[in-house]
Amino acid sequence: MRVLTADIGTVTQDILLFDSEKEAENSLVLVMPSPTQIIAEKIKKATDAGKAIVLTGNLMGGGPCAKAIKTHLREGLSVYATKKAALTLHDSLEKVQAFGVQLVSEEEARQILAGRDTKNIPKNKTNDENIPKNRTKDENIPKNKTNNISKNNDNYQEGEAALEIVMRDFDPEAVSAAFTHFGVELPSNLALALQDHGESPDKSNRVYRFELMREFIDKGGELKHFVYTSEEIPQAFTRIRAQAKALEESLPGTRAVFMDTGPAAIFGGLLDPAAAQPSLVVNIGNGHTLGAVVLENRVTALFEHHTSRLDAKKLQDYIIRLADGKLGFEEVFEDMGHGAYIKEAPGFSNIRSVMVTGPKRELLEKLPAGEIEAGLVTKLHFAAPFGNMMLSGSFGLLKGFLEKYPEPSVKLSSYQ
Repeated sequence: MRVLTADIGTVTQDILLFDSEKEAENSLVLVMPSPTQIIAEKIKKATDAGKAIVLTGNLMGGGPCAKAIKTHLREGLSVYATKKAALTLHDSLEKVQAFGVQLVSEEEARQILAGRDTKNIPKNKTNDENIPKNRTKDENIPKNKTNNISKNNDNYQEGEAALEIVMRDFDPEAVSAAFTHFGVELPSNLALALQDHGESPDKSNRVYRFELMREFIDKGGELKHFVYTSEEIPQAFTRIRAQAKALEESLPGTRAVFMDTGPAAIFGGLLDPAAAQPSLVVNIGNGHTLGAVVLENRVTALFEHHTSRLDAKKLQDYIIRLADGKLGFEEVFEDMGHGAYIKEAPGFSNIRSVMVTGPKRELLEKLPAGEIEAGLVTKLHFAAPFGNMMLSGSFGLLKGFLEKYPEPSVKLSSYQ
């Protein structure tokens, strides 16, 4: 069995091509810039060139690409977007319009890209208060541009060469081309991980995301509750559903499963031989840090925060108090994190291993011995399933694929 897994993050996309006829350590691997980073660079080039942009494609992860779009608007440049692509910026299209983005139909997008007349396209009314405040003053705008956000569409001239930006979380053509150059064909089995906050136009997406996580834990917390075929994806996971639909159109006949990036990393971290349960697995990602208590292969407690807001002392405190059942949702949320939920906590003294993985694991890995909490020292391990800590999410995805499409001959570890 051959399976392609892709763990899509804020900074990198970590791609694994697993072949059951080879050792897992001999899997082919690509760690490449994430789609949102790639698209952000394209938008920055359009901004530097003073070109209007047309966002087509689909809902995808925001972060860097969303910031690049808003910077483009602040420079007084036009941004057009189809409705599906516009949802990358916010679940409310009214708020997207308030940013200064001009919503257009697929046909209107084609007209703009062809340099045709756009006078019949209705203009948006925008509200400057919806634009982030870090660069709204005139003195922060380059002298050759004007801060004319409410009139972005007026600076587009008929015949002007607008640049199309195709929004998508996974580019199967690019991945296929990369492998093809080395004589490798892609399999028809695919597992994809994306962080999905859930559709919440009228509620904090941080609150809503944790409501969804709580629901999965309350169902039992086993792997099966965190992995989906395209037909099983929860309605609220609009980002994952959008990518599933795109894959069905571009790669018909593919067997695909989908996970959120956080649970994928947790279940992948458990594939490290040192992961004795009860375990507390911590994935310190470039954008987010997630910690989970795992009892008998069930997630029973969870917290999630933005990595940039954590230091070693706070993270160790969260780890210990999560296991002790003393870390509350409000505390994490009010610190600008996503939250915490505890259904069952064994107590930190009963935790047998603390497995730390992710690209920012040096937050704990490089600590002097004297700065590591006494109770943590003997339990702390830096997970690297099959020898690669960057692939915890990818191996978690592989585990998820095998949950949906069992293959008796494939044994990843004693955990399975």
